[in-house]
Amino acid sequence: MAKKETTEKPELERTYIIPLRKVYQRAPRWRRTPRAVKAVRVFVVKHMKATSVKMGKHLNLFLWKDGMKNPPHKVEVACVKDKEGMVTVEITGAPKEVKNDEKPAKKKNDKKEDVKDAPSEKDEERKKIEKEELNTIKKEKIPTPKEASVPKQVAQQPNAPPSKG
Repeated sequence: MAKKETTEKPELERTYIIPLRKVYQRAPRWRRTPRAVKAVRVFVVKHMKATSVKMGKHLNLFLWKDGMKNPPHKVEVACVKDKEGMVTVEITGAPKEVKNDEKPAKKKNDKKEDVKDAPSEKDEERKKIEKEELNTIKKEKIPTPKEASVPKQVAQQPNAPPSKG
């Protein structure tokens, strides 16, 4: 009997174009991009009926690419909602993130990698030569030029009438 692989299918997938200009124009210039980020979250919660929103790395970089004062006027996002009500938002066309569990494992048959890990004789000889050169440089005392002393400058006050007291 074959094992059944359970692949979690998203409950809901949608693509939106989120207008940001009217929202962030109500904020001071130095708060525009943070306001745009909040606007994306509010838009997704409203339209996807989400409990929480997780923004993707590429979307965040796109919003912040021109700095704090100049966010984009609109952004096209792909929203994926799972069964718990969590929505993941990423810019359309961004590469999908691979989880640590899904990364391909290294092949054990690669002998070249094992050889590279062990230090070779050439590396040991090179290190010895470098140490000897450093020791000879330390033994040679190279005089360093002393900095010329600069005379102190006294700030002169303008003549003021004597205070009565």
